This record gives sequence, structure tokens and C-alpha cells, in this order.
Amino acid sequence: MADFNYYFRVRYGECDAQSVVFNARYADYVDITMTEYFRVFYGGFENLITQGYETQVVNLNISWKSSARFDDVIHGTVGVKKIGNSSFTCQVHLTQQQSKKPIASADITYVCVDSSSFEKKAVPQSLREAFDAPIQPITINHAGDVL
Repeated sequence: MADFNYYFRVRYGECDAQSVVFNARYADYVDITMTEYFRVFYGGFENLITQGYETQVVNLNISWKSSARFDDVIHGTVGVKKIGNSSFTCQVHLTQQQSKKPIASADITYVCVDSSSFEKKAVPQSLREAFDAPIQPITINHAGDVL
């Protein structure tokens, strides 16, 4: 997981009355991290669409560890946990960049479907190969000049 590093900053509107990130925002953080990861190692979800595939999230399980607050810089990493017939599961870890304190971890499962009929479809071979291929270490920093 150390080869992909995504940094983003908690915005004021993502926090609740307790001055911490509202619980539903963690799902957004997982989705944003996965989108950036997918863009790096597979050219983005658009690459699947041009091949006649779409993905749909069928399971998202987030384990909360500690609070994130306004202006915290969050470090996201992604690893592929399992590749099935028509689905794949990734694991996302979110930590507070400065303290290295774990904030949340998530398992997210996508199912591949036909882009026209939305019927389940086998994970394409090109995606399987992309999951197995090593990626060059990369850092995406949407947090500003903090690293």
C-alpha cells in the first residue's frame, strides 16, 4: 500500500456541530481515494466504460478509529484485497498526516457490470492484470503545499 499516497485536507463544510468530520463524509473520503487510485493504475473509470464495463459498489464497511477535524491533512492508501469472478475488494486506510494517527479503514467491494444492461460481468482481464502489475510510487497531493 505504500506505493500510492493520496493527501487531502478536511474542509469546514465536512464537519458537524461537534467540530469533527461528520460520519457520512468518511464514505466520501473512501470514494475519492479510490477514484484517484483507479486513475493512477488503470487510467480511471472511463477506461472501463470504453470497454463496455461499469462498476457498482455493493459493500462498503468502514471501521472508525479516531476523529478527523477541520483543516487536518488526511493520508489515504489503497490495497487490493481480493479479486473474484465479477467483483473486487480494496482496502483503504486513512491516517492523520502529521500525527500518523489512524482515522479509519474501509473495505470496499465493487461488482463489474455491463455498461448497457447493468448485468454482472466478469472482471476484465486487463483490470486483473493492472491489479497484479506493480505501480510506480506516486503521491497525489490535494492538501496544498504541506509535504
